[in-house]
Amino acid sequence: MKHNIQVARILAAAAVLGLGLLIAAQASASTVSADTIAERLKPSGELCLQGMDCGGVVEAVAAGPQSAEDVYNGLCMSCHDTGAAGAPKRGDKDAWAPRLEQGMATLYDHSINGIRGMPAKGGNPKLSDEEVQSAVDYIVEASR
Repeated sequence: MKHNIQVARILAAAAVLGLGLLIAAQASASTVSADTIAERLKPSGELCLQGMDCGGVVEAVAAGPQSAEDVYNGLCMSCHDTGAAGAPKRGDKDAWAPRLEQGMATLYDHSINGIRGMPAKGGNPKLSDEEVQSAVDYIVEASR
């Protein structure tokens, strides 16, 4: 009986080894090129810190204030097009009605200083108050 158990263990070990070799052979047959791997691992963006040469960022700041549409498309839409964090969607008249009843001064204040899930200036402290207000006007115009 001990002999049968030893044979069974040897056969089980051989089966596991064979399965491992089969899997390894299939993995090596579907190798991915180094370029493909490098592309997959490439960062999706870069971080530009104050004092660094940030290329186009410096030019954009020097160009003057952004349009309301540019501010919206560059920042606000990430929440106000999707409803993320409870943000009212641009154009949703029912969602905006109670907010509009509070008055534009309140909407400006909440947008500049933040409220609930919305950070101050939508999370971009480099925006001027005027840029934020114009983006609010842009959203409200589509939501009346």
